[in-house]
Amino acid sequence: MADIETDVLIIGTGPAGSACAALLATYGIDNMVINRYRWLANTPRAHITNQRTMEVLRDLGRDVEDEAYIFATHQDLMGENVFCTSLAGEEIGRMKSWGRHPLSRAEHQLSSPSHMNDLPQTLMEPLLYKTACSRGTQSRMSTEYISHVQDAKGVTTTCRDRLTGKELTVRSRYLVGADGGNSKVAEDAGLTFEGKMGVGGSMNILFKADLTRYVAHRPSVLYWVVQPGADVGGIGMGLVRMVRPWNEWLIVWGYDINQPAPEVDTAFATKVVRDLVGEPDLPVEIQSVSTWTVNNMYATTMQNGRVFCMGDATHRHPPSNGLGSNTSIQDAFNLAWKLAYVLEGKAGEALLDSYQVERAPIAKQIVTRANKSIEEFGPIFKALGLLDSIDPVKMQQNMDARCDNTSAAEAQRQEIRATIAAKVYEFDAHGVEMNQRYTSNAILSDGQTEPPFEKDAELHYHPTTWPGARLPHAWVFGADGTRVSTLDLCGKGRFTVLTGIGGNGWVEAAKALSAELGIDIRAHVIGPRQEWQDLTGDWAGQREIRDSGLVLVRPDQHVCWRRETLAADPTAELRRALQSVLVL
Repeated sequence: MADIETDVLIIGTGPAGSACAALLATYGIDNMVINRYRWLANTPRAHITNQRTMEVLRDLGRDVEDEAYIFATHQDLMGENVFCTSLAGEEIGRMKSWGRHPLSRAEHQLSSPSHMNDLPQTLMEPLLYKTACSRGTQSRMSTEYISHVQDAKGVTTTCRDRLTGKELTVRSRYLVGADGGNSKVAEDAGLTFEGKMGVGGSMNILFKADLTRYVAHRPSVLYWVVQPGADVGGIGMGLVRMVRPWNEWLIVWGYDINQPAPEVDTAFATKVVRDLVGEPDLPVEIQSVSTWTVNNMYATTMQNGRVFCMGDATHRHPPSNGLGSNTSIQDAFNLAWKLAYVLEGKAGEALLDSYQVERAPIAKQIVTRANKSIEEFGPIFKALGLLDSIDPVKMQQNMDARCDNTSAAEAQRQEIRATIAAKVYEFDAHGVEMNQRYTSNAILSDGQTEPPFEKDAELHYHPTTWPGARLPHAWVFGADGTRVSTLDLCGKGRFTVLTGIGGNGWVEAAKALSAELGIDIRAHVIGPRQEWQDLTGDWAGQREIRDSGLVLVRPDQHVCWRRETLAADPTAELRRALQSVLVL
């Protein structure tokens, strides 16, 4: 007999594990999360927090979303992405990033009720973990996953208490591995991967120093420092990343992965900081130094029977594009409601198969994008003349040549501007963040054609109610003047019916099927003198159905079915859709 029993055991308390635990606890599902360490994140690894992730926090509760904003660095302080010779030295160029450009900002504001921000993992992880534990998650720190065995009814997991050295067993219906890039759960479950680990090496130096006078006039998360011949980054590029404005920072540079990881003492770390900042006597407090590897690997299978993996366990990539913790939290949003419905007998167990089908393509997409973003620095180096020689003096001369009054220098200046601007694919790829569309047995499209992307799908979000897409955001208004997003009408572990005048048959069908199927289905009528009014016309412009039609939304705010007009038998049609999506 197992020492502990629970419905879902989660290995790892990072963004994926803690988000999964928080969502399950919110849905009323008994769950337990373990962490082999005695602490949560102790370095600010992940930090860029996109709108879709903030929508997940919003779904957990406005109190959770609001607390994230309290601790986050505001979007307006994120976006003057700077290329320079040092923070105190010459600036080469900059680009507006993370929705800072007015045109991009407009797209951000139109696409979501939530705001992008910079929230280091040292602050995000405790927020998710606290939310989970306060809502019922059982947690054990200093508890290490050893192995698991699954059978037809559940999973028996062996763990080790690292304080006593004693082993204990946990019996659960399902096991979730959120144990990072070297996931033992994924290995033991026999999940399959493509790609390669350890394609590059990097080092972090976490430090405190007041850099206000160098950055406050050009606020940004990232400052790229180019110093030919410097003992950083091979080609001479180091990254100075803001952790907290403007006195807590992280420096990143690369090392040859084919050589042993460098050993950096406080003196050397201090010199690197002062060199990249460009102030020889800068007061510096070195907090920590760590090394890590650049990976290019994604899971092609994310589950095996009753065992599921998520987060860095299934998508292993560099921090480019800021996709890591965002995708991890969104993995949890996809899986948690499905586990809840199956555990409560509201869905067939085959619903869980859709997790892998829906999220594995996302893992491939973001790993590919993040690694491609690293390659896209090459054209900037080329434009600066850094690839033409390995002699630091010559490299510096090539950079200086851009200031000459010659036709060659004019062409070089144009190329530098163009290549820096092209980094929008890393630093403002709104489409990559928001355009996730699913195709699986948990989606019923009825053969409707997927709408094409009218603009670059990586750069621009394309709203659509095509089944599989995230529900478009539009503000709607209550009779008392209350303003809510269409996304606010959905989620919270429920299915939602959105319709308009003439769609009361769908409302009655939702009530009947809630009782018949034992599922919580909320129905909202949007129109003049109705519960919610589309006063701006934004919802009508995006819904892609008639007033009497229906958009059916899953608990994770993805559309799973729609119909253009009222059906002759709305109850039968809605029942067909729900039974298909829930695999009943």
